[in-house]
Amino acid sequence: MSGMADPRKAGAGPISRARLDRGRGALGPALELVHTGRAPTRAVLTAELGVTRATAGAVAAELEALGLIRVDARPSAPAGSQGRPSHRLEVAENGPVALAAQVHTDGFRAALVGLGGRIVATTPGCEAVDADPAKVLGAVVEAGADLLRATGRRCVGAGLAVPSAVAEPDGLALNPLHLAWPAGEPVRRIFTDLVHAAGITGPAFAGNDVNLAALAEHRHGAGRGARHLLCVATGHRGVGGALVLDGRLHTGSSGLALEVGHLTVNPEGRVCHCGSRGCLDVEADPLALLTEAGLDPGPEVSLLDQADDLLRTRYAEPAVRAAAETLIDRLGLGLAGLVNILNPDRVILGGLHRGLLNADPERLRAVVAERSLWGQSGSVPILPCTLDHDSLVGAAELAWQPVLDDPLAALR
Repeated sequence: MSGMADPRKAGAGPISRARLDRGRGALGPALELVHTGRAPTRAVLTAELGVTRATAGAVAAELEALGLIRVDARPSAPAGSQGRPSHRLEVAENGPVALAAQVHTDGFRAALVGLGGRIVATTPGCEAVDADPAKVLGAVVEAGADLLRATGRRCVGAGLAVPSAVAEPDGLALNPLHLAWPAGEPVRRIFTDLVHAAGITGPAFAGNDVNLAALAEHRHGAGRGARHLLCVATGHRGVGGALVLDGRLHTGSSGLALEVGHLTVNPEGRVCHCGSRGCLDVEADPLALLTEAGLDPGPEVSLLDQADDLLRTRYAEPAVRAAAETLIDRLGLGLAGLVNILNPDRVILGGLHRGLLNADPERLRAVVAERSLWGQSGSVPILPCTLDHDSLVGAAELAWQPVLDDPLAALR
């Protein structure tokens, strides 16, 4: 590591070698602390890592030499403070990026995402999704490759978010129902082959879009600081859920955990594509809101955009308010059951559910508190997701993870 004594040089004894090993072992944890905003200064980094000031300084210098962070050795002191302020740490503005891709019912998008969850560049969203996953993924990878060429950024890898459970270890999209893709498509292999064929270096990954949104929100958004985070979201169609436990995404034994869309919230309700009736998936998504309001969804604009616009511009109309309250009650019933089972310390809502929460937060929180054992003994915070394109940011997190685990190995 630069800035540390090399034990192979004359005069380097056991103490220097131990310091070097500790420093290298701390690179990943240090980068993650800066990446998630938990170490804004070298003093905080020293305390969080439990190392000496010298080791923390050498670790920060090495990460800066790798082009990952920036160390400001002469930060301005806050007014009224005494003593020299600690060196400030932040992610490098022009550092490497990850290629992130997202496919949903109404289109797809590619983006470049740097450390800190910052979207550096993004393509316009495409509004057509072919029934052949290879054609769709080929188009989104090509769009991402164009972004990389235009920006000249180094790429550490690629991540893909899809609206389907993704089974491990093979990366199969088991239920991409609203995409009209065949069940069990090997999306990770297809995506990986296309990424490498485009000359993009680094590993490639794929995951469920709500899982990845939860991961992004936990590291950079409304879920930051939560130990046990429950995320429930509806995008363009259907409802998904995700759970982060002690900072790690909980995906179950084979990647299929938290299929919350098939909780029954209205036993006499609509028939669900799973064969049951009244599932959250068909009772609390954008199509359900439009239908409850007595509206015919138009084909020109995505269902999510239509539903969001309805809440934003026509909520005062009795039919729209009644439809929203019906969905809020169904969503609250589902959330209460999940809170009873999982006992999270925070719940975050994305997509249309964020709009329903903003429309009538007290009603939703009251339903959850009334129906939930833990809600009655102490309210569980229910917050809206805060990141734009959180599934894209989460897809990038998959690609960044090897760098966070071992920066030296990943970048060499």
